[in-house]
Amino acid sequence: GAVLSAGFLVKQRGGSPEDIMAMIFGVCFFGALVQIALSRCISQLRRVITPLVTGIVITLIGVSLIKVGVTDLGGGFNAPDFGAPVNLALGAFVLAVIIALNRSTTPWVRLSAIIIGLAVGSLAAWFSGKLVPQPLHDLPLISVPMPFRFGFNFDWSAFLPVALIYLISSIETVGDLTANCMLARQPISGPSYLARLKGGVLGDGVSCMIAATFSAFPNTTFAQNNGVIQLTGVASRYVGLYIGAVLFVLGLFPHIGAIVQQIPKPVLGGATLVMFGSVAAAGVRILAQSPLDRRSMLIIATSLGVGLGIASQPALLHQLPKLVQNLFDSAITSGGITAIVMCLLIPESKVAAATTDDVPEPEPVEQPR
Repeated sequence: GAVLSAGFLVKQRGGSPEDIMAMIFGVCFFGALVQIALSRCISQLRRVITPLVTGIVITLIGVSLIKVGVTDLGGGFNAPDFGAPVNLALGAFVLAVIIALNRSTTPWVRLSAIIIGLAVGSLAAWFSGKLVPQPLHDLPLISVPMPFRFGFNFDWSAFLPVALIYLISSIETVGDLTANCMLARQPISGPSYLARLKGGVLGDGVSCMIAATFSAFPNTTFAQNNGVIQLTGVASRYVGLYIGAVLFVLGLFPHIGAIVQQIPKPVLGGATLVMFGSVAAAGVRILAQSPLDRRSMLIIATSLGVGLGIASQPALLHQLPKLVQNLFDSAITSGGITAIVMCLLIPESKVAAATTDDVPEPEPVEQPR
């Protein structure tokens, strides 16, 4: 919302479509500097970035994503046949295939469960008539992105809301990375944990800056990938580097993206539902490892109540200023900010603080290459 509002500001001034895009990517480019600067200050935010806060944020991320998965399983947002039996059957079939393959004793079968599930589901959708391959016309064989294709522009009034969104996105990234550490059997406290957070938030900022340079919208750490790690058991950074290189090459061929976009929504929903649920489960696991005294239970209850409550009634904030709506319009941001504010305002008992400080850092587990 805040990113698009920068474009609306230019439109109200009579700007052309190119001027709108130049403003959007300009403020996004400088907004990425907020994340880059914040990544250097993660260690100073240890009072804010606690297992309690990250557990709440991760749980809210997972619960929010589950809604996306269920929507796709039903046929997609505003689909005319939403909830049709054939859609539910396709999604359930893909989900069952992934679960069955994930329980296999053969490692390669487990690792390929999601890809096989998508392939088998797409084949079933083709037989049922839900997948009708579309011709790929007017697409170049190779498309190389150009830096600042629409120009470059900047405005402080458009930048400030975007900078705030980048700040909130960094909080979400911390939650995602904490879940990633848990799934990868890495410590969620201590110097190595903070180093991972610094690198992750820095990577987000750099990737957003590169995205703005090549006329793409901001991106952030993807919580769904934690679900993939949970299902496959692969958390190696080397695998991530290889996959990143493959995706970089595939991105140069528009036909690949056009083919992937034809996968029916129910098939995607069946595949993502279990992954999104894994993200929520990771958040619950982090909360379970925190000392759940009265203070913690109060923070958890209030944060989840605010986050899920606003998510269930989006119209609740429609009469407030646009900046407030952009800040609190999702369960993740509203619940996360609530958790941070309450952790700062409600003093921690000395007994709980001593218990938390005495918890030894887990031994890191060497990851497969």
